Order: sequence, then C-alpha cells, then structure tokens
Amino acid sequence: MVLSRAVQRRALIKAIVHLAAAAPLALMVSRTLWHPESLGANPIATLIDNLGLWALRLLLVTLALTPLRILTRSSAWLFYRRLLGLWAALYALLHLLMYVLVDQRVDLRVLLEDVIKRPWITVGFAAILILLALTVTSTEAMRRRLRKNWQRLHNGVYVAAILGVWHYLWQVKKDLRPPLVYAVILVLLFAIRLWRRRFKATSAPATAPGKT
Repeated sequence: MVLSRAVQRRALIKAIVHLAAAAPLALMVSRTLWHPESLGANPIATLIDNLGLWALRLLLVTLALTPLRILTRSSAWLFYRRLLGLWAALYALLHLLMYVLVDQRVDLRVLLEDVIKRPWITVGFAAILILLALTVTSTEAMRRRLRKNWQRLHNGVYVAAILGVWHYLWQVKKDLRPPLVYAVILVLLFAIRLWRRRFKATSAPATAPGKT
C-alpha cells in the first residue's frame, strides 16, 4: 500500500510537471489564434523569442535538479530530469522551426547570410543540435547500448546550457540584465556541483580500508 501511494504521488507530480511545462506553449498558441495583437508589432519574432526563452528556462530547471538533490539530500528530484529535459528540447526545436520555416521561409540564401552576419545564430543552432542528440539517446535502450559513452554524451547538456545563455546574451543589443540573470543562475548551478565534488574529494579517506 505504501509503495502504491508513492507511485501514485509520483505519477501525480509527473502530470503536474507536464502541465506546467506545456502551459507556456498553450498560452502562445492561444494568443496566436485568438489574440494576435497581444504579440506586438512583430508576432513571429515574439513567438521565436518566447520559445527560445522557455527552452533556456526549462533547461536550467533541468540542471537545477541535481543541486536540489544535493541540498535536500533527496534523489526524488532526479525522477523528473528526463521529463523536463525533453520539454526543453521540444521548445528549442520549435524555436528553430519557427525561425527556419516561418520567419525565413526556408530561404537558404537568407539563412546563410543570417548565419554569417549573426554568429549567435550558429551558437544557438549548436545548442539545439546537442539537445536533440540527448533527446534521441535519452531512452534506457540507448543507455544500455552506449554504456559508458552514454554519460559522456549526456554531459553535453552543460555545453548546451552554456551555448544557450551565450546565444541569448550575444543577441541582446540594449538591456543585458535578463541574459545576465540566466548566466548568474547557470554559474550558481555549476558552483554547487563543483562544491559537492570538492567536498566529496576532501572527505574521502586518504587510504583504502585495511591499508596504512
């Protein structure tokens, strides 16, 4: 009975997380269909920006789960890591598709010019490719197939987060405060991880048990 209640509670929290992650996308669709004026003078740019921001937010939330496990000493947070990572990848993919299909209308010449003139697009594209690679290999079957290489590959999430913040920071022309907030959050998340590793290293016994 206790196990059943735990499973039910986890399933309920999982459903809530799904709803919370889907809510921004549902709101964007709703505004596009019924209140397009709320998207401003350039609705396509607004949607592209919002999709990118939510991809970055969800990616940072995903990275925050391990620090939360460290600080709360509860591994329950990690159960939602893959779920949130997939949502982050979905928003990132929609961000890319909106730019390529809707904004640039798959005009290869214009896309190439954009990449040359706006290098932050290349940085963002690299981050999305990493997230898509992590998504494709996120299943247990791929984990068993890749073995030790799976963890090495999925450490790429840190690179994707850095590139995502860099992409956001680089494209901002005036007010740098919003992207700097995300940069500070990312640095704090990395700092907690590094602190934990140093703590474990310093608290480990100098010699193996049974040896002097």
